[in-house]
Amino acid sequence: MTNAFMAAFEILSFGAIIVLIVLGLGIIASMMGIFNFAQGEFVLLGAYITYLAYSLGLPVWVGMAAAPFLVGILGFVLEALIIRRFYAAPIVAMLGTYALGLIIRETVRGLIGGFYVAVPEPIGGSIDIGTMHISAWRFTIVVITALVMCACYLLLSRTSFGLRVRATLENPSLARASGISTRFIYGATFAIGAALAGLAGALIVPVFTLFADLGIRFLIQGFVAVLVGGIGSFVGPIAGAGVIGVLSAALPWVVAPVAADVLVFVLAIVFIKFRPRGLVGGRGV
Repeated sequence: MTNAFMAAFEILSFGAIIVLIVLGLGIIASMMGIFNFAQGEFVLLGAYITYLAYSLGLPVWVGMAAAPFLVGILGFVLEALIIRRFYAAPIVAMLGTYALGLIIRETVRGLIGGFYVAVPEPIGGSIDIGTMHISAWRFTIVVITALVMCACYLLLSRTSFGLRVRATLENPSLARASGISTRFIYGATFAIGAALAGLAGALIVPVFTLFADLGIRFLIQGFVAVLVGGIGSFVGPIAGAGVIGVLSAALPWVVAPVAADVLVFVLAIVFIKFRPRGLVGGRGV
């Protein structure tokens, strides 16, 4: 029973990490019709900002609080200066975000010298439940992810900003004719997606340590999760993240880790083959 509980908690905590990354990626994909291939590097930036604050002698949580804010600003600027010019050509936009990600990744590699850098957990120790001991920080990640999901849902479904986002998503031309600044909506949406990735990087860096290729693995899993969940709704990417997160965390308990990664992608490809719109693509908020 103890082993089963620990395995379930590991699956839940890893799934929470994937949800944070996929949430931002899915918002951008649903809103703009492009996949942001720099999303993994936004995760990396969030982790680096946290490390930078710690290396300067500041508490780790200061870097964690600053990471989503700073990465979100960078996302807003990049959208306005570069990405906005390529919405009419989604393939070019995706190549552009890939190039941006490559620049960010190699810049961070140069700054940390290609090493693995450790950042301490701001909340150490464990939570004891009977004879079981679970990481206090991983539990905190799960709680923060749940709160962020609720906040994003309320933002998109219960606010005037969310109404304008949904109007722009459904019919950009009509939204512009109604006086909605679609340029600002696109920029703000991209910034939110980037900020969520930055938050994910800040939260996971004590768990996975900081290295230049940190974001690559999560980008691939996030990309697959968005396809499995479906584009066009808030719920779709989260559902896909849940499926991919659970599979990615559960399969290594029964097969070799490398085989588990391959099996996850094979299962995802088979699913997308028979249900190309995903689990809940295009339905609901």
